[in-house]
Amino acid sequence: MTTRVWDYLPEYEQEKSEILGAVEKVFGSGQLVLGESVSGFEDEFAGYHGVPYCTGVDNGTNALKLGLEALDIGPGDEVITVSNTAAPTVVAIAGTGAAPVFVDVREDDFLMDTDQVEAAITPRTKALLPVHLYGQCVDMAPLERIAAEHGLKILEDCAQSHGAVHHGRKAGTMGDAAAFSFYPTKVLGAYGDGGAVITADETTHGNMRQLRYYGMEKVYYVVRSPGHNSRLDEVQAEILRGKLTRLDAYIEGRNRVARRYEEQLGDLTGPGGLLLPATNPGNTHVYYVYVVRHPRRDEIIEALKEYGISLNISYPWPVHTMSGFAHLGYPEGSLPVTEKLAKEIFSLPMYPSLPEDVQDKTVSALREVLAAL
Repeated sequence: MTTRVWDYLPEYEQEKSEILGAVEKVFGSGQLVLGESVSGFEDEFAGYHGVPYCTGVDNGTNALKLGLEALDIGPGDEVITVSNTAAPTVVAIAGTGAAPVFVDVREDDFLMDTDQVEAAITPRTKALLPVHLYGQCVDMAPLERIAAEHGLKILEDCAQSHGAVHHGRKAGTMGDAAAFSFYPTKVLGAYGDGGAVITADETTHGNMRQLRYYGMEKVYYVVRSPGHNSRLDEVQAEILRGKLTRLDAYIEGRNRVARRYEEQLGDLTGPGGLLLPATNPGNTHVYYVYVVRHPRRDEIIEALKEYGISLNISYPWPVHTMSGFAHLGYPEGSLPVTEKLAKEIFSLPMYPSLPEDVQDKTVSALREVLAAL
């Protein structure tokens, strides 16, 4: 049996009765679109973050796109972000008509190098889009200062950081708005697609409500400005309501898995060896993925296949190197840290219900492969 980086089936067996109960509740409610399950989840997700507003949408990519549009980002604007991210971050920016502008990441934590942001600002810059990657937050204080000095908006990409904390503040509460994905693999994952935008600003929230529903406000068929059909599904919302009550337990489960990796692999670290994730001071890491690093990554992954272990790379191709974004003009070598990491990083199995024997199998195989290099 192949060991995978992520598997929802153990969790489903544990939570099956609640999940199927959520489906039955929605199907028997008489309201299949934008009903009490969506509104209930929006209130509860906003409450979890201590903000007044949440708008559920159909996926994380549209959460980013609509979040930017709700902040009045559009054609002719520039949005500063990173290339070491999932492509949807940049797809969403491009979808608004704005231009993505990349800065490099830091070599120790793989997150946005905030020291490079100010130099990337031009008269067209309208927003900053930090990506709280892999489960911990970008250093937000410099970005908040830069945004205040230059009149910029901040949209946090929290697709991989549900419940993460940065100096006492939850991911998603430090910018003008924040976008979340509930794709099944996420720390808070649905059983299908889903997303949300949270904000403390009433105007941004009002814009989001219109944008996700064709541009209509309250009265059907009355379009205030063209929007989208981007509604969170009632069934997914009801499933998420139950899972939200266990989010902190999921995070503890992920941290438990991470601690076992540290205990079992800590002696293999060092120059030229395996590098394990580092948690920055002031951060609470939620380990969406457990990303390690080795200069002979490709050999390791190939060798592990002989043990029935299939691992993932997040991400092997930086966005700026993809043909779909060649027009942005970032040649090879323009983001050296990002490009170096793409050749060395890979993810070990990580999910809160990961069986210890599966984790032990992965560790044992990895140790054997590393010893043979």
